[in-house]
Amino acid sequence: MPTTSKSKTCKTKTQLTDWESLKKQSQYNEAIAHDPEVDLYDPNDDSAVEAFWASATITRGRGRPPLMVKRPTLNMRVDAEVLEAFKATGPGWQTRINSLLRDAVKRGLVR
Repeated sequence: MPTTSKSKTCKTKTQLTDWESLKKQSQYNEAIAHDPEVDLYDPNDDSAVEAFWASATITRGRGRPPLMVKRPTLNMRVDAEVLEAFKATGPGWQTRINSLLRDAVKRGLVR
């Protein structure tokens, strides 16, 4: 029976830093390699490094962005088949439930 092999490489939007290579370069006082077409600044130019970090903004890491008004957590009971039907629609099922309830309130179905 033929089998297919799956690649185990992870594709990301950001390139990982080779810290070991950078440590070796700094030990020997070698210039850090950079590509002006891709890199945001020249890491060998102290003034460029200072200017970059002076104007840099720190952003949140992974996860949802913070909301202006935090939604309360809800603990409720629903029929098992209702829950399974929503879960079967895949990731984001809780958001879809919230959207349906919001639409019902806007249309006046909930008083």
